[in-house]
Amino acid sequence: MGQVRVVDEQCPVSLPAALLGERWTLLLLRQAFLGTRRFEDFQSTMEISRSVLTERLGTLVEEGILRREAYKDVRTRYEYRLTEKGLDLYPVLMALRKWGDRWMSPEPGPSFDLHHRDCGGGVDVAVTCAGCAEVLTARDVRVTPLR
Repeated sequence: MGQVRVVDEQCPVSLPAALLGERWTLLLLRQAFLGTRRFEDFQSTMEISRSVLTERLGTLVEEGILRREAYKDVRTRYEYRLTEKGLDLYPVLMALRKWGDRWMSPEPGPSFDLHHRDCGGGVDVAVTCAGCAEVLTARDVRVTPLR
């Protein structure tokens, strides 16, 4: 990526990596996209300790990726819902899933199928040109630093 340094604190890759680059955080986001909302449900589906879960959920709320919404059970509790900022992470997780299925899966092929709700078509992740819509690889892109 040109002259961008790994330690550059303003790098648009290093900043999100510092926030999201921990396993439990990414798995929390995966579960949120799958519809998990309540603390107990995150804990039981992920088998994560209460302290780690509390810390990771707190960070995602603090960063504006999740928001807490009160609901009434026997007492007031909270659900965790994706914000617009959180929903914008969907392509990132889908790209990681696609890469993981290709390069790290113990069995060849995808781990599950995704389909567009409206037409039933399969879901894919690709980087495309904003001008001509051609699918791009790293070899097709030229980096021009702006700062």
